[in-house]
Amino acid sequence: MSAEVVSLGCRMNLAESERIRTMLSSEPDTVVVNSCAVTAEAVRQTRQAIRRARRARPDARLLVTGCAAEIERDALAAMPEVDGLIANAAKLDPRAWNVPSPGQGVMSRHSRGFVAVQNGCDHACTFCVIPQGRGASRSLPVAAVLRAVETDLARGAGEVVLTGIDLTSWGADLPGTPRLGSLVEAILSAFPGLARLRLSSVDGIEIDPLLEDLIAGEPRLMPHLHLSLQHGHDLILKRMKRRHSRADAVALATRLRDRRPDIAVGADLIAGFPTETDEHHAANLSIVRELGIVHGHVFPYSVRPGTPAARMPQVPKAIIRERAAELRAAVASERAAWLEAQLGRPLEVLAERDGTGHAPNFARVRLPAATPAGTVLTIIPTRIEEGLLV
Repeated sequence: MSAEVVSLGCRMNLAESERIRTMLSSEPDTVVVNSCAVTAEAVRQTRQAIRRARRARPDARLLVTGCAAEIERDALAAMPEVDGLIANAAKLDPRAWNVPSPGQGVMSRHSRGFVAVQNGCDHACTFCVIPQGRGASRSLPVAAVLRAVETDLARGAGEVVLTGIDLTSWGADLPGTPRLGSLVEAILSAFPGLARLRLSSVDGIEIDPLLEDLIAGEPRLMPHLHLSLQHGHDLILKRMKRRHSRADAVALATRLRDRRPDIAVGADLIAGFPTETDEHHAANLSIVRELGIVHGHVFPYSVRPGTPAARMPQVPKAIIRERAAELRAAVASERAAWLEAQLGRPLEVLAERDGTGHAPNFARVRLPAATPAGTVLTIIPTRIEEGLLV
């Protein structure tokens, strides 16, 4: 059997998994688990994926890479199912896998091509272990980004997504310290035929003026902003060592929505951060409505060993679960109203392989049977079924 790559976690991992799959295309009977360690739950899922992969392919060579392979190295290496670990920093180097180089670019096997333009993080959020797994921030030079985009477009990607661990820090380590807005502008200028460019999660406080103008007014840059928000109360944000305030996030969303009313806002939110009181949680709930968060990723706080937050007074796990459920319900309420507002409106949907597709605002739409992946078609949804526009 051909090589298989199991990807967990962020879009960055998804982009890297495509590269790994390309490198190992000629390596039979190999399974790679590209792991995640952002929470204890992510590590648990990594271990489950390893066991599941071994049961499915008992004779394959099973290798583990990704953040958990760094942060949980000894524990994963001790698993009897694991044949070896590949360092996270080396996982895109063919030499680490003992295979020849497959050439430049990312193999696009989906309607969307993911281009990792940045890796690592220079910040020190008190809850986060990702810098331990990813290292310092590194940016892909403009020329290399353009080559990757060109490769994805040549292979039929209908949309390109720019990803990174701290995407909006792109350029800080490059000559002249360019900002992400200049990279987005360069991509749009170099590829006038690129109809859909999307950003993955961004740090709102790092959005430069050019990037804000492009998000607000460039039709080829999708009206979808996913914020690395984390919380809605300033004291908790300070204890997280985030660099924005609640007011910063609200002001950004308000400015962009005033200029581009169809923009859809998403956000990452943590429930039950250490020292979080009922008042703090209420602020977390209220920011969902104030920002109009319709694409929400809610994370119950999880102790990560070695982080400053692990030494802070902890919230009981039962309360964390309750607060996470309340946050998810708040996002679901906002999303339901937003989906209702999409009914009767024409949406240009990019078809994917599972019979669904995404509109520019990232609303998910069920498509007619046998719609080829990569097709862009206009859909006027008339109802909602199981969270999908139909």
